[in-house]
Formats: sequence, structure tokens, C-alpha cells
Amino acid sequence: MRLMRIVGQMSFQELKTLLDQVADTRELILRRDAARGPAWNAVYDAWSDAHEEAEGAWRTWRSDGGRDAYAAYRAAADREDAAQDAVAASVA
Repeated sequence: MRLMRIVGQMSFQELKTLLDQVADTRELILRRDAARGPAWNAVYDAWSDAHEEAEGAWRTWRSDGGRDAYAAYRAAADREDAAQDAVAASVA
């Protein structure tokens, strides 16, 4: 594993290149604790986290504007859409 020291801000292209190198393990990383009992649902929590992130990104884009903020909002909205599809598939 090669470590990098980041000085200053990373460009969009540098970030994209870095993230493209990360393998998709198909794992969910959730912010909530799974010890909440039988009502806990990982698929719903994944959607809820994605929804909160998309709302925050939308607010940032609407208040600050800019191409990068819009791209961040669209990426978050796409993750929310994918999570919503997973919720629908888990119910069916």
C-alpha cells in the first residue's frame, strides 16, 4: 500500500483518479448502530444516510453555487436513487 501526503487541495481529476482505484467491495458503511434491535434495517438506513447527504449537498450547491458543488450534489442524489432502488427491491 502506497501512502500519499496531500498538501493543499486535491483537484477534481486527482480525486476521481484516486477513487477509481478503490475496489468496489459491495459493502455498506452506515452511520447508525446496528444494536437498535429488530426494527433496525440496514437497507433503509443506507437510504436514509444517502438522503441526508443529498439534502446537505443540495443546500451547499444552492447557497454557494459552482460546478464542483453541483457535481457533488448530483453524485449524492445518484447514491440516494440507488439506495431507494435497493429499499424497493428488499420489500418486493
